[in-house]
Parts: sequence; C-alpha cells; structure tokens
Amino acid sequence: MKALLITFEGIEGSGKTVVSREVHGALERVGIAATLVREPGGTAVSEAIRRILLDPARTEMAPRAELFLYLASRAQLVAEVIGPALAAGRSVICDRYLDASVAYQGWARGLGEDFVARLNAAAVAGAVPDRTFILDCAVGVGFARGPSQREADGIAARDRLEREETRFHEKVREGYLRLARREVKRIVVIDASRPLDEVVRAALGNLEGLFNVKLAVEPI
Repeated sequence: MKALLITFEGIEGSGKTVVSREVHGALERVGIAATLVREPGGTAVSEAIRRILLDPARTEMAPRAELFLYLASRAQLVAEVIGPALAAGRSVICDRYLDASVAYQGWARGLGEDFVARLNAAAVAGAVPDRTFILDCAVGVGFARGPSQREADGIAARDRLEREETRFHEKVREGYLRLARREVKRIVVIDASRPLDEVVRAALGNLEGLFNVKLAVEPI
C-alpha cells in the first residue's frame, strides 16, 4: 500500500488536533504504519520556531516574517520527518500543513494566495497532501471550545494568533473555503460544529476508500 500524506486544517478550535490524533490511532489499529506530526513543530528546529510564532509578546512580527518562519519550520519537518516517513512506507497524518499558510498569510494577511503557494512548493519539495480535510465551523464555535495545545507548550492562555481580532479569523475561514472550491479533488470540507466523534467518523469514512480498509471510531 502506498504511503499517504493526510492533512487536517481549520480555524482555531475546529478540532484538528483531536481529530488528527484519533485518525492516526484508527490507522494504527488496523496495522497501517503512520506517523503523527503537527505544524509548526515536529522537530527540534521547528518546535523552536513554533515558540517564536505563538509567543503573544511578538506583536511586532511582520506578515512576511511570519510567513517565512512557517516555511522554515515546514521545510525542516519535511526534511527530517515527513519525507523519510513516506520514503519508508509510513503514511503521515499532519495537524496543519501548507494550506494553513495560504489561508492565514496568503488570504487573511493579504500576502497573496498564489505567492504563498509558490513558496510552499519550494518548502515541501514535492511532499504534497494526498487528502486534506478542512474542519469548518464558525469562529465563535471554535473559540467556545476548550483550551488548545498551547497549555502543553507552556504558552500563555491565548497565543499570538488566537489573540487576533474576530475579523482576522473570519478571513482565515474564508481562505480555507476558497481553497476547497479550487481543489475539490484533494480537499474535503467537514462540518466541525458537530461533536468531534462525528467529525472523526466523517474523516474515517472518507479515508476508507483511500486505504481500502474498514476504519473504526473509538469514543472520545
């Protein structure tokens, strides 16, 4: 079976971290070797960049600087983890990936979707997703959910991006939905306003065709 790169995207609080973890577990339970990673992060270099990017004290960060930090983290993750895993026959489940930069920096920050896409192509060196799930929900739904991975990272109660105004997060959502309309073969939009076990079930149902295997949901 070909190793696949599966990515999960969405606004803050959409459930990406929980759903990607559950999908990874479902694959492992049926004997499909898979590696779970997150962005930004996943390597020593990338985790150091993550701390800079999410630090709420870094209010002076320019949009282009923000973009290039994400790209640097991504390039290191591909070189050190994603690329070797795929080459070894291990599928990869990624909590955020290149589409995040298109939605956040390309659309919401106004740097240009095509501009960011070209830089992404250089950063990932051919490691493009086979399937991307956008977990879509209203901004208010996302922020009403519990605390994110930030607590495990030792970051303040709300990180730098989470502190952005509501309109910024609405534009991020717009950016994701624009991508979904442009790449209908790769991107699947899932209603993430539902309970997360239903979201997991929807993702696994879609992946069953890709992996040609029955995937079970465990209670969250």
